Amino acid sequence: MRIGMGLNYSGGFAETAAEVADLERAGLDIVFVPEAYSFDAVSQLGYLAAKTSRVELASGIFQLYTRTPSLTAMTAAGLDFVSDGRFVMGIGASGPQVIEGFHGVPYDAPLGRTREIVDICRQVWRREKVQHQGRYYQIPLPADRGTGLGKPLKIINQPVRERIPIVIASLGPKNVAMTAEIAEGWEPIFYYPEKAAEVWGDSLAKGKAKRDPSLGDLQIYTTPALAIGEDVDHMLEWIKPHLALYIGGMGAKGKNFYNDLAVRYGYAKEAEIIQDLYLAGKKQEAAAAVPDDLVRAVSLIGPEGYVRERVAAFAESGVTTLSVTPLAADSAGRIRLIEQLRAICD
Repeated sequence: MRIGMGLNYSGGFAETAAEVADLERAGLDIVFVPEAYSFDAVSQLGYLAAKTSRVELASGIFQLYTRTPSLTAMTAAGLDFVSDGRFVMGIGASGPQVIEGFHGVPYDAPLGRTREIVDICRQVWRREKVQHQGRYYQIPLPADRGTGLGKPLKIINQPVRERIPIVIASLGPKNVAMTAEIAEGWEPIFYYPEKAAEVWGDSLAKGKAKRDPSLGDLQIYTTPALAIGEDVDHMLEWIKPHLALYIGGMGAKGKNFYNDLAVRYGYAKEAEIIQDLYLAGKKQEAAAAVPDDLVRAVSLIGPEGYVRERVAAFAESGVTTLSVTPLAADSAGRIRLIEQLRAICD
């Protein structure tokens, strides 16, 4: 089992980068840099490439709509170059609130766009002259839509790798099936190992049936919170506001992917209550309504023996990387948790 971690650089990025170097020595395998609607991930990934030597560096995630496909490919190739082949490209659709509210572009056809973007990126990395006439992207641009001067071009530099690993963050049945078909990795959110086969098994099977063998086995990256100790149960409460934000506040009634996931996990009544409270501005009440057993199921919080059992459950369900959020007050605490998890996973 590999160990990853998502960054939270609110306390200062230079300090975070220094910590990542220490975490690398503690056994961290991959680090994900978020983008959302904060600073861009690319500049920080480049900085981390100069400060580390072994740990893989991943975007967590590049949003489909914010860059052209060719720029996405160029950016990934550039990050792979400065990191000596350590970049992993995480991509995903994000959601309408961010894409339309912050970027001002329509949130449409995430499945179709993802498939076309992946195809274009791999053309660029193979250093082919890019030619793609899809439903959503046309390269070169047809003459009747521009000056008519566009011609097929290939990237000038030789990419370090012709196949940079792509990890797709996806939740819905069709999106997960597509991920299992075309991507090296899959990143679900709020992963419940005992319910994974029930919720996603059919979709994964459909995608894998069409999968190119050259892609290798599908790598599964999950994102549980981590706390190990005899007195850490109170930290379950720390996770509830985050779950409530997604289940209750990330979208509107009938248009919230995370609420849908909670329903598919068997928490239909609770998901409705959480959403109603959150959308009414009652965020604390919404957090309090998040079931304890749901928090436990999607986290690694408890005594060492319990965490060991949960790690085994994640592994048995097919997870290959635990990209954890260590619940610690300082860098020393986070490093200690990664060391403890490394010992468990080994």
